[in-house]
This record gives sequence, C-alpha cells and structure tokens, in this order.
Amino acid sequence: MSTSEQIRALEELAAMDAEVKALEEKLAEERGVLNALKESLKRLDERLQIDRATVGAADKQRNDLHLDIRTMTQQIEHSREKLNRSRTERETNAAQRELEELRKLVRDREDEITRLDGDTASVRTAVETTEADHKRVSEELAAKEGDIQAKVTQLEADRTERGGGRDAIVKRLPPVLYRRYEMIRGRRGNAIAQTTDGTCNRCNMALPPQLYHRLRREPLIEQCPSCNRIIYFAATTEAKKVD
Repeated sequence: MSTSEQIRALEELAAMDAEVKALEEKLAEERGVLNALKESLKRLDERLQIDRATVGAADKQRNDLHLDIRTMTQQIEHSREKLNRSRTERETNAAQRELEELRKLVRDREDEITRLDGDTASVRTAVETTEADHKRVSEELAAKEGDIQAKVTQLEADRTERGGGRDAIVKRLPPVLYRRYEMIRGRRGNAIAQTTDGTCNRCNMALPPQLYHRLRREPLIEQCPSCNRIIYFAATTEAKKVD
C-alpha cells in the first residue's frame, strides 16, 4: 500500500472513530436521561417510605391516646357516680381527688394529641408534595422510557455497524502504523493531524522547516514534534477536518 493510500485509510479510520465516539456520547446521554429519572424516582420512593412511616407511627400513637381518653372518660363517669353516692366527707374527698386526677390525665392526653398534630403537620405536607412529585416523575418516565429505549437500541445498532466497518479499514493499514495510531488516540483522543502551511492544525505549533518541506515534497507520514500526532501534508484545497 502506498503512503497516499495509507493517508486515505487513516483519514477514513479517524472519521469512523469520530462517528463512533459521537454515537457513544449520544448513547450515554440518552441512558443518562433514563437513569436520572429512575434515580429520582428511587429517591422519592425512599423519602415517601420514611415520611409515611413517621405519619403511620403518629397516627397509631394518636389512636392510642384517643382510646385512653375514651377509657378515662368512662372512669370519670364512674367517679361522678361514686361522688354522688358518697355519704361521708372521706368518701367525697376521695371521689373528688379521683375525678381531678382523671381529668388531668385526659388534659395531658389532649395536649399530647395537639403536640403530635403540630409535629407531624409538616411531614404530612411533605408526603403530599412528594406524592405529587412521584406521580409527575413516574408519568415522565413512562412517557420517555419507550422512546428513549428505542433510541438507545438504534444507537447501539449504529455503533455496532460502524465498528464492524472499522475492521475493514484497519486491514488496509500496516500493523505498526495502526498500533501507533491507537496508542496516540488513547492518549490524545484523536490521532492524526494535517499541515498546509507549516503549522500542525491540531496543536497549532510550527513544524521544523526541514520537516515541513519534506512533507510537502512527497507523501510522507510523520509525527508532530509537539503533540506527537501522526501528521501529513494536505494542500489548502484538499485539507479537511480530521478527528
């Protein structure tokens, strides 16, 4: 294979790799959208689980307090009956003390219910807000998941197709040149550069005059002394962007 043919193969390979890279970036972007929505939904589920547990515990405690109040209310009625039936001062005083103690216990339970309601009000509001957010994100995920998954499938197919075509280009290159290309691409992201006026169009550094003149005289593949990319001469009318 002539040097000119190797240059064309390198250009095709660089274009192919740039296309595959763009597809992989798009693929990552589409997957990122899905993963972000799923992660958001997961966090909302976790928050709902915690807040609902808090509200559930508060409701159970409130029900227990109301049950205590009902029980004590019945006891108060019994104490009143005892007070009405009392025949001695001692019995009257004992019944009154029992009544007052029961009434205090009822007030304590009512105060506890009021405090409990105040403490959980913000949590109940948070549950309503989180449920609304959860519904919104769930609907957004449902709407986008099918569309994004179809895009991901197509992008994966495109990437596989481009990757398969790459093998045919690689076979046209000498193994040593291909290994050098891959090594530079791994370090730089793009492996080839052109010069039209003595300057590397990748790193924008001037080439040594002797190297530039050699590249101009005949098709040669060299390396830029500054960025180490594979470099070759391209006339202004032939120069193209390489990735």
